[in-house]
Amino acid sequence: MKILLATDGSAQATTALRTAASLLRRSDAQFELLCVTPELGLPKSRTPKNPQKAARLIEDYRKRIEVEAHEHLLRAKSLLSTLGIEAGMRVEAGSPASVITRTAAEYDLTVVGAHNRYARTNLGLGPVASRVVATAPGGVIIGRELSNVGRQWRILAAVDGSLASEAALSLCASALELSEAEITLLHVAETPWVNLGLDRDWFDARMDDIAPDDSAADAMMKSELQREGTALAEEARQQLERLGLTAGVMTAEGDPALEILSEAERGEYDLIVLGATGVADMRHDLMGSVSTKVAQAAQCSVLVVK
Repeated sequence: MKILLATDGSAQATTALRTAASLLRRSDAQFELLCVTPELGLPKSRTPKNPQKAARLIEDYRKRIEVEAHEHLLRAKSLLSTLGIEAGMRVEAGSPASVITRTAAEYDLTVVGAHNRYARTNLGLGPVASRVVATAPGGVIIGRELSNVGRQWRILAAVDGSLASEAALSLCASALELSEAEITLLHVAETPWVNLGLDRDWFDARMDDIAPDDSAADAMMKSELQREGTALAEEARQQLERLGLTAGVMTAEGDPALEILSEAERGEYDLIVLGATGVADMRHDLMGSVSTKVAQAAQCSVLVVK
């Protein structure tokens, strides 16, 4: 298992490293720290009056930023060492989001902080983390502060029967320290009014025009959704059982992202695990995928697996 730990020296990156050190398995894992140095670009619209001076400026910047990057890496390496992890170091130049995404292809799992040192908000994801979650191959952990240190981990795994969902469970079992973790599998039935981008009151009012007071049909639909959801969650439980893990199952209906976030907050989970299909249709472009919404709004760490 090869794990890439991205850092820029920020508090958020350091939090992600600490969280990763707590959640990840140590045996048979190779850890490597990555710090990306942004390139200095001179305005293309202006031709330097002194090309040699401009070249020296760029070279001086490159040397200075590499020194700073190595300082970040050494501090991160020292931190991980105190937590029982020995990690290699590498420095790359370019756009942080692009470099991390490209480099992630060499690893099984990538860990990033929720923000970078240039982000001005404590909510959601910074631009680098957002891009990495959306485009990096394999698995990505958005590491946030662990608020319930001292008890067994609580992990919420969202399952929908997709290949991405199966891959998320497999990576979770192989990469995370789950020997004493409490795992809950959640399937959310995406009900028709959610698929249409409408609220339920609108949907129910129109359905009443077609079949007024058809409570039997409504009960039948709910029963079928419940049955399918329970079957999918049970298949996921059996998948984990084959991997030597036990889990509880639960189902819900509604907007998947909101239901996952609601349960994660209500149950005080430490980590949300979910698959991302990579679908880029119009609805996902406009509304954002479930994985993106969860990664943006969750208060705990999130593992997203393509």
